[in-house]
Amino acid sequence: MSQKDSIIKDLGMTQGGLKTALAVRESYHSGEPVCVPDDPSRILLPEYLINTGLDLGEFDDPLPLAMMATRDPESPMALAAATRMSPKSSGNKLVAGVFGLVGEKTRHPLVKRAVALVSENDFSPKAIAFVRGKASQFIVQTREQYSAALKQNLRSLLEGDIEPRIFVREFFELTEAGNLRSDVRQRLITSLLLAESVRPGIKFLMLENFYRLPVPTRKGIVSSVSNAPVSSHIEILKEELRWIISPERQAQVAQTQTANKAQSAKNTKTNIVH
Repeated sequence: MSQKDSIIKDLGMTQGGLKTALAVRESYHSGEPVCVPDDPSRILLPEYLINTGLDLGEFDDPLPLAMMATRDPESPMALAAATRMSPKSSGNKLVAGVFGLVGEKTRHPLVKRAVALVSENDFSPKAIAFVRGKASQFIVQTREQYSAALKQNLRSLLEGDIEPRIFVREFFELTEAGNLRSDVRQRLITSLLLAESVRPGIKFLMLENFYRLPVPTRKGIVSSVSNAPVSSHIEILKEELRWIISPERQAQVAQTQTANKAQSAKNTKTNIVH
């Protein structure tokens, strides 16, 4: 270990943790999900962060946890990250200071309250355990609410009570916000694509959002559609998927994402100036 790395580690942080925090920030900018270390097929779930017995590698560093607690768009994930970070602040003034900044900068009121409660009780194990228990309950309740909303939207779609574009938009919002497991999301999307009762227009709207899925999930969907029984609408789906995963289309998506990042950076700079 170099002297620089040793100094950083003595401060309660690591060089690898810093790199991971920057990677997490990039995921938020690009809209890509944060995945389990060394396994891009599994989205990082709040339960993984709550489970202190689970080794998350560099994600256990205070910096990526602070990044998630501050910037994650969903409160269950942000709360879980703050909860996992809280015991690391005990006896370390620098990490405690970063933890306090999380409470100031986070967009989620629940995270603010959790940080305040733990800090006001001097990072006592009792306070940390209390917050962890409440966070676990909140994660379960939130997932149940998202799942119920997803089922209701599906019923409304089949009954013609919701516009297809609204259904698709909310489908991705709900599955992402509910931190649905990749395999469950893959089965849901595959079922919608292969169902004869679902109109082709809805399927094409789903495929418009294909880029939002982790690569392994995309591959699983492509494999399922490719192996489906031959029919006219399946052949159309196969053709559409071939175009979506073609190098030309991937290049277009990459260019669009780069342009969006540049615009986002420009907007951020403008906001800072003003």
